[in-house]
Amino acid sequence: MSPRDLKDEFEEQFKDVVTRLQSKDLFQSDWDIASFAVFFIFIGMILLLVILVLIRCCCCCCCDDTPSRRKVGIDNMALDP
Repeated sequence: MSPRDLKDEFEEQFKDVVTRLQSKDLFQSDWDIASFAVFFIFIGMILLLVILVLIRCCCCCCCDDTPSRRKVGIDNMALDP
């Protein structure tokens, strides 16, 4: 693809976006609305997971005085020699 073709394609896309903004008709079909919603749900979930990871890391780093972990469950005496 030559730089001239790329420039023309970019200008065409830019003009399409500008005309949509001017007409205040951003979504031409139901598929546009659905894809927009799915995209923002995806971005929102990623941001939520990043925030949860940051909270988990901050809580682990700040809280050094946590009680020691105790063993959970029962001992299997059949495995002892």
